[in-house]
Amino acid sequence: MRDIAAITSTAQRQPSARTISSEHRSFADRSVSTSRVGFGAAPIGNLYAEVSEDEAAAAVREALRCGINFFDTAPYYGYGLSEERLGRGLAGTPRDSFIVSTKVGRSIVADGGGDRPGDGFAVTGRRAVFDYSYDGVMRSFESSLKRLDVDRIDVLLLHDIGPLTHGERHPQRLRQALDEALPAMAELKASGACRAIGIGVNEEAICLEVMPLFPLDCIMLAGRYTLLEQDHSRQVMEEALRRSVAILIAGPYNSGLLGDVRRPGSTYNYAPVDPATLARAKRIYDVCAAEQVDVGAAALQFPLAHPAVATVVAGLRSAEEVRSAVARFNAELPASLWQRLREEGLLASSVAVPG
Repeated sequence: MRDIAAITSTAQRQPSARTISSEHRSFADRSVSTSRVGFGAAPIGNLYAEVSEDEAAAAVREALRCGINFFDTAPYYGYGLSEERLGRGLAGTPRDSFIVSTKVGRSIVADGGGDRPGDGFAVTGRRAVFDYSYDGVMRSFESSLKRLDVDRIDVLLLHDIGPLTHGERHPQRLRQALDEALPAMAELKASGACRAIGIGVNEEAICLEVMPLFPLDCIMLAGRYTLLEQDHSRQVMEEALRRSVAILIAGPYNSGLLGDVRRPGSTYNYAPVDPATLARAKRIYDVCAAEQVDVGAAALQFPLAHPAVATVVAGLRSAEEVRSAVARFNAELPASLWQRLREEGLLASSVAVPG
């Protein structure tokens, strides 16, 4: 078995291939064409730690230089700060050369804090409140255009519907989403103000609930179809293929649990990791170490093998992190890695793998 220092050294040397390949995946009647790796802009909204203006701009510029064309943000990320910084980073870039995804379902208002404690954004003076009304969606959309300084949004997602977020209020929130928010989004698409609409969520159940009730172009699914876990996404992946709904995978490292080259992180689902999940992550690290593979490369590449997946969106906060993600995407992984993961019971035999 190769030691961790050797694997780390190899991972650091990987930028021999410095750009994302020109292979794109298209959806929404081919009106949206995304790079296989996307830039998740929550971190430049000061997620968990402050990022300077220069660092944020450099990260966006490096992503463009490396061939990443898909940039995902939301008003919730830093209460508008992520959108503002992404807009400044993209300024001067030909509009047709990049894809912007943002979200509706929350409005940003003055004050401190957020719509729930511990949301993780190091930003004061603003907070986010849920608003799935027709007027709320339209106001949020117009505000996003201004913060991003663009004339259109390419992918518009309804943010965080579902019982995981809303608990007992879920039935009422879903009813308003179906009656007001999603029709407003469809209206924006029909007018040409956006090209594709969908939902951005963390749970499979709400996807299965919405898909039969409203036509979607795409679903951003965070943390459910990953190297760590696939049990809570099988149905939605199958249904997405059947309905030609593109899946945009977010959270490929499961809140940082699989992000470090050396060892598992301490968080999962944006909270301290539980012992059973941590034990599973350690087993994945052991297999990757035996195969001389950076876990992060395996985690980033794994979802892309599924035919429903258009792109994998990784949260990035610096130019260095962008280069690391590109190196991970380009890393050559041995077929024996996937076979060993299956033998260890860490991947089902039916799951598609790269190669």
